[in-house]
Amino acid sequence: MTENPASRPRRIVFQYLVPVHVEVEDGQVCRVAVIDETPVAEPTVVEGDTSYLAEAVAVADDGQAWPSWQFGY
Repeated sequence: MTENPASRPRRIVFQYLVPVHVEVEDGQVCRVAVIDETPVAEPTVVEGDTSYLAEAVAVADDGQAWPSWQFGY
């Protein structure tokens, strides 16, 4: 059975620089917050279909309010 290429989802992983707040207490990193509201600028493809990059960036940077991600205690 042959799979139709059009039925496969397009997938791309890209990266770009965003502000990160790092909180340090007594020489230990205790919390990191990634600020997701930063507009996508100069994205770099990590893996996937590079022809999909412009569309993927437009979807990722469509003005929706994203939460900040926090890691730590």
